[in-house]
Amino acid sequence: MEQVLFRHNRPGRCITFDEYRDEGGFEALKKALTGMSPAEVQQTVIDSGLRGRGGAGFPTGKKWSFVPRDLPGRFLICNCDEMEPGTYKDRLLLEANPYSLVEGMILTAYSLGVNHAFVFIRRGYEQGADNVRRAIGEVTAAGLLGENICGSGFSLKLEVHQSAGRYICGEETALMNALEGKRANPRAKPPFPAIKGLWGRPTVVNNVETLANIPYIIAHGPDWFKGLAKIPEAAGMKLFCVSGHVKDPACLELPLGTTLGEIIDSHCGGMRDGSSFKACLPGGASTPFLTPDHWNLPLDFDSVARAGSRLGTGGIVVFDQSTCMVAATLNLVRFYARESCGWCTPCREGLPYVVHLLETIESGNGSEEHIEILTEHLKYLNYAFCPLAPGAMGPVEGLLRHFEEEVREHIIKKRCPIQQHRPGGVYGN
Repeated sequence: MEQVLFRHNRPGRCITFDEYRDEGGFEALKKALTGMSPAEVQQTVIDSGLRGRGGAGFPTGKKWSFVPRDLPGRFLICNCDEMEPGTYKDRLLLEANPYSLVEGMILTAYSLGVNHAFVFIRRGYEQGADNVRRAIGEVTAAGLLGENICGSGFSLKLEVHQSAGRYICGEETALMNALEGKRANPRAKPPFPAIKGLWGRPTVVNNVETLANIPYIIAHGPDWFKGLAKIPEAAGMKLFCVSGHVKDPACLELPLGTTLGEIIDSHCGGMRDGSSFKACLPGGASTPFLTPDHWNLPLDFDSVARAGSRLGTGGIVVFDQSTCMVAATLNLVRFYARESCGWCTPCREGLPYVVHLLETIESGNGSEEHIEILTEHLKYLNYAFCPLAPGAMGPVEGLLRHFEEEVREHIIKKRCPIQQHRPGGVYGN
């Protein structure tokens, strides 16, 4: 199977600058700077069908098109906050190969007319941050970054910023506040970052995986990229982070449209011995559960959306028959309640109350009224200031849609109906 982002990977170490260049690295940059206008680079990305790999899945080239060309001082930010539970693809990508990201950021900045860009990376990603800093130095020394790149007249300053923030910094406007040295609260929109972003200037924020795809799209063309997917409505490869009750958890680069069952059986060795598939989160902790009915579901943005969930980051967390889905959902919502920035009432007050309701049900002290109140909160928390609270309710929505009878069993039996049968912990062994 053709690899794109992982094609340069070396076992147990990061690729070197010379190895990356010998394998075709920076040829896309030279192609763009010597033979393509910024508008042509942008149109190539639009034609490729690339959608954001950070969770929202918004068309990348279209997002770029919102930036006004007549406003000076534009910025580009790479979002490597990556604090979504179940997601670790960006860390592995930067630990194996930071050069695709750096080249992708230079190409993106050229397309947008940006002369100052940032890699915003979470504090815990020390190795990834070191790799990016080293790559920036090497690429600059080679004349491929900095002033008058390749004699084109285009210049770019690229910096690494290690965040001291939390999950909320993954929201792009909270990220910009954090980068400015302010409290990481989301901003009101409109104005959108493309008009008024970092320090009040037009700003584009893209994910690591998104930006790392850009060199390959420019090098090989949009038709090649679209042809990588397994189904016509999708485009490109995707990094899937598979964890949970499978034999071989892994981060895999697979064509969009690969089915859930194929990923688990063919690429992760199947379920662990003695386990059967009960559910999974398909795109990280903020996505509604999928069930055995979705075993043959193609994993791409539109197919997963039609199934009532989201592809999100591609972080697949697998649960077997020993999992109490109430306890699993409770564990997820606890995380989001803790990570709320406290800016708005629905999130600050609503998520702890949802935690309380789930704790009450899981302990065997729940009632039918609690199911009704949880259902109401699916609507109430949609009025939050940013997507954190609605995302946190994704697993709750999946719980009530697919496992309401299991919730009701807790109420009828006044205990967790699964706990006594499982040998260890909330999620089994």
